[in-house]
Amino acid sequence: MPFVRSVRDRHPDLVISVDTWRAAVADACLDVGADVVNDAWGGVDPEICAVAGAHGAAIVCTHAGGQQPRTRPHRIGYDDVMVDVVATTTALAERAIAAGVPRASVLLDPGHDFGKNTYHSLEVTRRLPELAALGFPVLASLSNKDFVGESLDRAVPDRLVGTLATTAVAAWLGAQVFRVHNVRETRDVLDMVATIRGDRRPAVARRGLA
Repeated sequence: MPFVRSVRDRHPDLVISVDTWRAAVADACLDVGADVVNDAWGGVDPEICAVAGAHGAAIVCTHAGGQQPRTRPHRIGYDDVMVDVVATTTALAERAIAAGVPRASVLLDPGHDFGKNTYHSLEVTRRLPELAALGFPVLASLSNKDFVGESLDRAVPDRLVGTLATTAVAAWLGAQVFRVHNVRETRDVLDMVATIRGDRRPAVARRGLA
């Protein structure tokens, strides 16, 4: 709470997101200036939506495969992982809206590595358009994740290239918000994707024009 309060005081225009699955923690942090509740464990605490709604805050609805907080998946399986992601996050979004969270303030996170093995995380990445089609902003938390490390056989310190490649693909397929460690590099990747897609003009354009 003191940290959130200090950031809010120093940066009044900054959007502050708090990563917690506990309603009481979310309530305390929203009281001192947080704007977003990133519920990374997907509604384990049923009161968290009500807290976000009471504060008029945004909320991230995450697919975690029904896992308990801070546990790692063990031989988890799905008939169709993306169908489960869509159904679960949609239900969480509807719960949040019913609790008073504005629809425009609900984000969906497919939950890479949460309740998933590497094959599941790769599949939900390929099929992100199915989540984006629901009309909610899609948040992707990809930075240094295990599915990147296992795909390339890289330890955490060596996963930046794989993370950025995955970020580019996810952005192209519809993700709009990213939780990252390497901000400048990610910003360049997202700007480049947007420029290729035609949503952003080049920062400068001299070659062959001057």
